[in-house]
Amino acid sequence: MRLTAFASCAAVLVLALAGAGTAAAKDDRDSERLRKGVTVDGIMEHQNVFQGIASANGNTRAAATPGYDRSVDYVVERMRKAGYNANRVPFEFAQWTQNAPSQLATLAPNQKSYVEEVDFLTAQFSGSTGGQPLDKRIVPTNDIVIPPSAELSSTSGCEAEDFPAETSGNIALIQRGTCTFVVKIQNAQAAGATGVVIFNEGQEGRTEPIAIGADPFTPVPVLFTSFAAGKELYDSATAGETTVRIVTDTTTTPTTQYNVIADSRKGDPDETVVVGAHLDSVEEGPGINDNGSGTSTLIEIGEQIAKLKHKPKRRLRFAFWGAEEAGLIGSTAYVNSLPEAERQRILLNLNFDMVGSPNYARFVYDGDNSDTPPPATGTPPGSDRIESVFLDYFGSQGLATDPTAFDGRSDYGPFIAQGIPAGGLFTGAEGIKTPEQQAKYGGTAGVAYDPCYHQACDTIANLNPDALDEMSDGAAHTTWHFATTKRPFGSKPGKGHGKRGGRKGKAAPSQQGAFPYQGPFATR
Repeated sequence: MRLTAFASCAAVLVLALAGAGTAAAKDDRDSERLRKGVTVDGIMEHQNVFQGIASANGNTRAAATPGYDRSVDYVVERMRKAGYNANRVPFEFAQWTQNAPSQLATLAPNQKSYVEEVDFLTAQFSGSTGGQPLDKRIVPTNDIVIPPSAELSSTSGCEAEDFPAETSGNIALIQRGTCTFVVKIQNAQAAGATGVVIFNEGQEGRTEPIAIGADPFTPVPVLFTSFAAGKELYDSATAGETTVRIVTDTTTTPTTQYNVIADSRKGDPDETVVVGAHLDSVEEGPGINDNGSGTSTLIEIGEQIAKLKHKPKRRLRFAFWGAEEAGLIGSTAYVNSLPEAERQRILLNLNFDMVGSPNYARFVYDGDNSDTPPPATGTPPGSDRIESVFLDYFGSQGLATDPTAFDGRSDYGPFIAQGIPAGGLFTGAEGIKTPEQQAKYGGTAGVAYDPCYHQACDTIANLNPDALDEMSDGAAHTTWHFATTKRPFGSKPGKGHGKRGGRKGKAAPSQQGAFPYQGPFATR
């Protein structure tokens, strides 16, 4: 699941919540009909198609590949056949490729080579040296904190004055902390740096190299190192002039990619319920759990809703996002492209990213932040209500759940950044199942929820049918609930969020890089 955030001003929605929580016992009968219609066999029909597409196209459905294009074609065909107004919605995408391993080494006063994937990683959208050595002095910012404080407090590289004059024409050394990586890199470039090395801050859990992203088309090479490697470079540079070699061979190519947006032909467009899942895989594999499971569930729900006698009171918008694995690119571009009036018409967003993990748990996004920290952008009011609908449903079925962080790491992130309430389901990725979770859900403690996460083995065999069955029913029920329930967030005296329940439209500040992660890439 899944750099650079896209910034724009948006309305902050202030929801006036009213009404009691809804239990499954009070479900509309159509919810039961819908859940009976949404079957594992139906979901697997789509999953087998996605597997076939990947198998015929290099075992991947990643953005900007033929496998992704064929996936788009399939979703458009199925959703149109089901009666939805389904369209390809373009967005600009920068396709970044690392053509060869990168190098980082000190040349003077001592010689040492660092190991990629162990001591350092190359940032996505790092510029290229063309495979040729960049041998320059490394210059630390003037506010690096070693040893690091107990709190996350380093402001290294966050301000222009952090960079000594000697940075110009040389390589900047920056410590992680406080502001986003994008800001640090931009400030280093403004100071004239020909390369950037950022190292982890050094507290517990912040020592190893991690995947980060720069701005697309960043012209200078950018590497992220472990705290140990960064400290070595810092100690050497502060003791005397130190020459470093960086070699990168990367390519960034502009291209156009597509989200698929499928609107129901009936329902109030002033209260649009957006139900989303990302359509792309990582380059390393076919992405049948991540996120063929979410995508296939959405298609199945959409097709079964179309068969119901009663139609949604609100417009349903099924959104199949592109380039999530590159950092929420498609969903962010979509949300930020909406005119203010259209954005105000979105009531909420439901997100389903991985709902078939083989060693699964039933995770519900922690929309009330009762168990996990709130996102950096804040939690839009109403997200707690969405969480409660999921919890009420699973409780009515005698199914246990666990909270999962509401941190914006998937495609709901751009929505909550604009104040739009969100929620969703997740069955686990690289995290390790606990003994307590084994007791709740079965499976194997001490093993990842999805051992094939972001790997070539994320195939049709990497699915748990019980997870698909249980989570698709939860997704179907909650989708139908919000498509039909009266006043889910209070009264509606007028159109749009600006008038609903006393809510007033208000421009939100830019949220560039506000989330800890966008897809797999740390933003700060």
